[in-house]
Amino acid sequence: MSTLPVFFAAMFLLNITPGPDMLYVLARATGQGRAAGLVSALGVGTGGFFHIFAVAFGLAGLLRTVPVAYSALRYAGAAYLIYLGIRTLLARNTGGGSVATERAALSRVFAQGVITNVLNPKVALFFLAFLPQFINPNGNAFAQTVKLGLIFDFSGTVVNVTVALAASSVGDALRKRIGSAPLFRWLTGGVFIGLGLRLARRDA
Repeated sequence: MSTLPVFFAAMFLLNITPGPDMLYVLARATGQGRAAGLVSALGVGTGGFFHIFAVAFGLAGLLRTVPVAYSALRYAGAAYLIYLGIRTLLARNTGGGSVATERAALSRVFAQGVITNVLNPKVALFFLAFLPQFINPNGNAFAQTVKLGLIFDFSGTVVNVTVALAASSVGDALRKRIGSAPLFRWLTGGVFIGLGLRLARRDA
């Protein structure tokens, strides 16, 4: 319980920071309308279930069979988060507003959102690096991971739905503004580095 305020704060900052999933939702909403934007957001959120349960089963099995591996996992996760933060801070503006998608049936839009998330190994790596620092290794790792993962996924879906609603009204201007804003790049990089350092210092 003592780590939940930190979890919610980090989760909020990370979920409002634009990434590939949000840009996909923006592209669908601006290019095909509100319904496509909402469906794409739900598809991305559904794809997150795959990573949540994959990480949950992996952590639970790891802690059962090799308890000392938890410390190794924490340090590996810390290094990965710090790496992501540094890379984000050093990244140049890639012009996120250039994202474009073809018009498609809503069922296909949903499926693409699911597949885009499921086939992105960076999502699984991020969950594996982010969630363990909020888990008590002496408790039920599977249940804790699933609960935290579902909270994170639900929050991200709410953010993406909000973005879809706004983008369908405002249009390309919002997509170009969000996709290129340096503030988000610095915010994301700082959060990643801060989480990585916190994870590295935390007692096992």
